[in-house]
Amino acid sequence: MKAKLALENGTIFTGESFGASGEISGEVVFNTSMSGYQEIYTDPSYSGQIVTLTYPLIGNYGVTDEDMESSGPRVAGVIVKEYTETHSNFRSSSSLGDWLTQHGITAVQGIDTRMLTRMIRTQGALRGVLSTMELDDTRLLAKVAAVPSMNGLDLATKVTCGSAYDWKGTDTTPFALGVPGIDPGRRFRVVAYDYGIKYNILRRLTAFGCSVTVVPAGFPAADVLAMKPDGVFLSNGPGDPAPVTVAIQNIRALLGRVPIFGICLGHQLLSIALGAKTYKLKFGHRGGNHPVKDLRTGVIEITSQNHGFAVDPDSVDQSAIEITHMNLNDNTNEGIRHRSLPAFSVQYHPEASPGPHDSDYLFREFIALMAGEPVPVRTV
Repeated sequence: MKAKLALENGTIFTGESFGASGEISGEVVFNTSMSGYQEIYTDPSYSGQIVTLTYPLIGNYGVTDEDMESSGPRVAGVIVKEYTETHSNFRSSSSLGDWLTQHGITAVQGIDTRMLTRMIRTQGALRGVLSTMELDDTRLLAKVAAVPSMNGLDLATKVTCGSAYDWKGTDTTPFALGVPGIDPGRRFRVVAYDYGIKYNILRRLTAFGCSVTVVPAGFPAADVLAMKPDGVFLSNGPGDPAPVTVAIQNIRALLGRVPIFGICLGHQLLSIALGAKTYKLKFGHRGGNHPVKDLRTGVIEITSQNHGFAVDPDSVDQSAIEITHMNLNDNTNEGIRHRSLPAFSVQYHPEASPGPHDSDYLFREFIALMAGEPVPVRTV
């Protein structure tokens, strides 16, 4: 079945559908990861986005239920250079195409993803419409004009959970990342705000000795404190952080009352709560290969990233807040730590699903903060 991608700059790409038939719209972005497509597609941070994978061959290892990062695919749509239905993986439960079709996700192959990626890098992330139903170029471009910008879009409150729940999942696969030196009998109670949380964050918190209660994005700070947590976690999520005002107000009410650790959107929300400002990146950071420097030690981490907004370092009050991490590709902010309050956050994904494990030490730092112990700083 033929499919077309129309972009706001007037470009039309024609390819072949391998997912569900239909028509979707969103912001067209790219991800440079070489594997982990299922984890990418199920990451709620991609809500409202049509994701282009720069790696050319996609689908060769199928999909498996154990690799989900949420209850199902969260991307608006999928773009690849070449899809393969034949998959070889002893863990796989179905092909990628069948899985996307089952979940109603429109996907297209046969598009020149190198051209598309260079276009996004040059012009910035572009609004687009992906369709197997409407193939008239003029009508498609008219629909693109009506697609909302990601600027000012509060998507976190749309993807959050409906009510609080206790996380019971653990990583029981043979590939689970161990945590040496953690006393399994020493439990910390963590309340995790769900702005679009990934399952592997919850798995890592559990592996580090935490019992986790997940709460909706707008859950009142007073109710969190009434649960007497040892720490509060602020999750990743989609969209612009600035309009998520209820979350920002709750974070301000929690500051100084309980240790706080934020990742991705959680980092942006914590920064805003501390007086900083955010801005939209030209084309964002998405992939499993981004170098980040820990400014405290000089250690370079290869990190997993997925965000379209960033914290403006010039807006950070550095008398109260230490800038801890920096992206070496473009010198954007990647982490902060309050100098007197127990609160820190990073822009990237230390749970790295998909991605490297260089930054897993940050969970240990959160544990130390909750235990009231000196925070161990990695030196190698």
